[in-house]
Amino acid sequence: MIQAGSTIGILGGGQLGRMMALAARHMGFRIAVLEPKENSSAGQVADHEIIAAYDDPDGLRQLNEVSDVITFEFENVDAKAAAPLIKAGKLPQGTDVLKASQHRLEEKSTVQKAGVKVAAYAAVHEKADLAEALKTTGFPAVLKTCRGGYDGKGQAVVHTLEEAEQAVDELTGELVLEALVHFDQEISVIIVRNEAGETICFPPAENIHQNGILHQSIVPARTPAAVLDKAEAAALKIADHLGLVGTLAIEMFVQGDDVFVNEMAPRPHNSGHYTMNGTSISQFEAHIQAVAGWPLRQPELYTPTVMVNILGEHVSAAKREVPQLKEAALHLYDKGDPRAGRKMGHVNVNAATTAEALARIEETRIWT
Repeated sequence: MIQAGSTIGILGGGQLGRMMALAARHMGFRIAVLEPKENSSAGQVADHEIIAAYDDPDGLRQLNEVSDVITFEFENVDAKAAAPLIKAGKLPQGTDVLKASQHRLEEKSTVQKAGVKVAAYAAVHEKADLAEALKTTGFPAVLKTCRGGYDGKGQAVVHTLEEAEQAVDELTGELVLEALVHFDQEISVIIVRNEAGETICFPPAENIHQNGILHQSIVPARTPAAVLDKAEAAALKIADHLGLVGTLAIEMFVQGDDVFVNEMAPRPHNSGHYTMNGTSISQFEAHIQAVAGWPLRQPELYTPTVMVNILGEHVSAAKREVPQLKEAALHLYDKGDPRAGRKMGHVNVNAATTAEALARIEETRIWT
């Protein structure tokens, strides 16, 4: 356990690192951030801003020297580069969870080994593999890159062999072909676990996407309680199988009374941002407690809460309209250029009912 006043190092300078840092500051910690770009979202609120590539040995040495414990804010941290941090006893999350979430085939295998369902899938290395892979998945299917890709990037839905062959040409690297799940809903579970094995789950969120980017997270999810129980049980199985330390966000498809894991992320997640105003402890506070070795607090939902992402095209209107919106909290990330489609912030709206929260959001016309 590290005490308040110690320094927490963060690999990555994005908005998740910023919100981790702000939560840690409230708990009395100092912050060091390693990020290639100066004046990053997280670097702006850090005590030490180390400007270096994520795999730069000298940068990692500096981070190690000034930090009492280190965490990461995104999953594409080089596991080999992080090895010295583990050897120094500074990275309690380890790299197993990184390896599982960095490669989609490894991710699906890990989930299955934990005893949790995923959609039918098969590896695709070249066009010649498609015919055999399609025997497993059938059409329609989704062809995805095994590494990288987010917010709908690095994937293509295919309905014919010709489309699949074209997608192989357009996508790069190792690929995985997945059966397209005709889901009723998309939900996610944020689970946090410390080194002692103490585990908490935040209330699952119902997620609405637009153009492959998360638009809204609705809590409580408008999902049967028995299905949500099944989703939380699946998350617990995965966390225990991985020996999780820190936070794991698990995105799932709901189909009838069943759930299928879609993707995982070993860090706080966009769909958990509602916790900053909707629950008694945020995902960021819980993450810091876990990596610091502190006991975990059980989150309680205050009121129905809807989180809405602010993309570049929404920033001006959000700055103008949200302060006038009843029971709304504005969170901006100070990321510079507000490009269209780039996540620049979010809004949390609390209300007596989900319908009331959604109606208030609709009235602003920011997202229409």
